[in-house]
Amino acid sequence: MTASSENLFISESNVSPIGIIAMNGVAELGKKIDDYLVEWSGLAGYDRDTFLVQNECPRFASGDGKGLIKSTVRGMDLFIIIDVGNYNIKYNYFGMENAMSPDDHFQDLKRIIQAASGKAHRINVIMPILYGGRQHRRSYRESLDCACALQELEAMGVSNIVTFDAHDPRVQNAVPLMGFDNVMPTYQVLKTMLREIKDVSFTKDKFMVVSPDEGALNRNMYYASVLGVEMGMFYKRRDYSTIVNGRNPIVAHEYLGNPVEGKDIFVADDIISSGESMLDLAYALKEKKAGRIFTYATYAIFTNGLDKFDKAYADGYIDGVFGTNLTYRTPELLSRPWFHEVDVSKYIAYFIEAINHDVSISKIIDPHEKIQTLLAKYGMNK
Repeated sequence: MTASSENLFISESNVSPIGIIAMNGVAELGKKIDDYLVEWSGLAGYDRDTFLVQNECPRFASGDGKGLIKSTVRGMDLFIIIDVGNYNIKYNYFGMENAMSPDDHFQDLKRIIQAASGKAHRINVIMPILYGGRQHRRSYRESLDCACALQELEAMGVSNIVTFDAHDPRVQNAVPLMGFDNVMPTYQVLKTMLREIKDVSFTKDKFMVVSPDEGALNRNMYYASVLGVEMGMFYKRRDYSTIVNGRNPIVAHEYLGNPVEGKDIFVADDIISSGESMLDLAYALKEKKAGRIFTYATYAIFTNGLDKFDKAYADGYIDGVFGTNLTYRTPELLSRPWFHEVDVSKYIAYFIEAINHDVSISKIIDPHEKIQTLLAKYGMNK
């Protein structure tokens, strides 16, 4: 049995009082997390109106900036939440409106850590999209952005990093002495699917998981295992003699696995960037007479816009796209009938509780147990 969060407040001694800094670009997510923590603390007999700590990173017209924390953080277990992928945050730069890049967000994170001035008891960073995470390994003479960023945060005194669905979690090897949690919101995805796709059935004869490539194999294997269904995969055949937009272009998607004919297909990946690979998979699966196709990406950012997905949905190639609220979603995306948002705020609140009380996250929420309970609720347990 998992322990409830309000019981944890009562039965376990916390490290120190919680403080949450929701940086520019995560105000909505930070408020949802704060609401859960306030509710749980109230049930445990604590009178807290908010755990949020007001902060700001103002900019001069020259582009220089500074971090400002507007209340005391002395002795706090500080959790800094940041979305380095939020390009909708803008600032004035020599009279022009400049959109913040991941580099800008990361610099602001370091400014806020500096502003804490060593007064916080402990500093934890919740960074769903890992800064530099797609540049996770070195080939030829090139930078290792993510590894260097993690080492920089460790040197600044950060004790724990919590990220979601890291492009390559092995990057944590760069900081072996720092806490690093790579969280997979599998339960939240399945719960959202069952709630919003009324006639979906996670049974072996009607449902199948397909990995988009070998890199996403582990996350798709987990879905297939907990659901007890078959799994196939695609192999991306690339042209390694050419580089386009920093990557070797994909020549073809080769399918390996059992027949998909007549089955609903679920494809999970960490990110939908341009989305072209995901659409190519959908077209290939439809050629093999697959039924409905549902895709999921922890970060659905759609760098090339939504038009191609609108057409694929209208033509019956894509039946639904699931994505989390861990990064910025445009109002246009949220209005699309084919997009389904997965709320991960409660899961983050659980993690804050676990870290703050120095207990295993499984003591609060066991994803496997929760998934089995969810499937039993809908009569789909294995």
